Amino acid sequence: MTDSVHSAHSSAHFVPAGGGDPRNPPLIELRLWRQFAAVADELHFGRAALRLNMTQPPLTQAIAHLEALLGLKLFDRTKRSVQLTAAGAALLPEARDLLARAQALPVYARATADGEAGRLRLAFVSTVGFDLLPGWVRTFRERYPKVQLELIEATGDVQLQALERGEIDAGFMLHSPGFAPPGLTCRRISQDPLVLAVPEQSVLVGKSGLVLQDLLEQPLVIFPRHILPSLYDAIFAMYHAAGHLPRVAQEAIQMQTIVNLVSAGLGVAWVPDSVRQFQRPGVVYRELKRGKGQVVPGCETSLVWAAGAASPALQRFMAFAPG
Repeated sequence: MTDSVHSAHSSAHFVPAGGGDPRNPPLIELRLWRQFAAVADELHFGRAALRLNMTQPPLTQAIAHLEALLGLKLFDRTKRSVQLTAAGAALLPEARDLLARAQALPVYARATADGEAGRLRLAFVSTVGFDLLPGWVRTFRERYPKVQLELIEATGDVQLQALERGEIDAGFMLHSPGFAPPGLTCRRISQDPLVLAVPEQSVLVGKSGLVLQDLLEQPLVIFPRHILPSLYDAIFAMYHAAGHLPRVAQEAIQMQTIVNLVSAGLGVAWVPDSVRQFQRPGVVYRELKRGKGQVVPGCETSLVWAAGAASPALQRFMAFAPG
């Protein structure tokens, strides 16, 4: 860590000596702020010099140099007393805060390197937020309170773009089995079969042994293809194998919105089994009876991050999200 910082607080109010530009304040060494704080505490140059393990003349010169850099008089001096000026009194708490933060920086840096401090930006799809994520977040915050955890709800396609731009550290994504985008590391968290969300008033609710043929003519509520291309294609392939094209009644991005639309009677929807946690009135969840040669698609949830770029804080978090 260098022993100099910008005098950020002085830039708005003080003009350095010699007509300096207040928008470009001088670099002022931490040493000068330490010496200023010592004199301000002692109000005596001799005692301050002893405290700093130096002689008085260099300390007097250092304070004069600081005053010249700031274009300010920090102390009123007489033969009998030393007093802070109004400007000096205003700067003192800022100088103390600066010195305290500078002293804390090495500790913070070590904690960040160990994953016990810093920032962790996690994106997630809504299905993870239903059941898995809340418990992980609670435990992680209790264990590592100095890590600033940012949670961003986003669809998988948005997360992939954010990872590419370095805007998030990792993301919980819903995807089809076999998802392996180049340049990314995927850690599978869970597997989910797809179940059918059905309007409560639908004739399908009371039908036993529900099979694909029973719902081929039902309007379908589904996410846009760009959100989950492989899963979208797998659902369509299931219909195509039965000789039908799905009747898409409405597209919606978020699973909660899809379930709400089902509740309103717009159609049926294929959703991950974990969505059952979202107890929406007017919706019944049914599993499809598997016919001969019929495959109902499934989906997986994975934690995804840039290959080789798992931050220490992310590694700590992964201990709470077993895969």
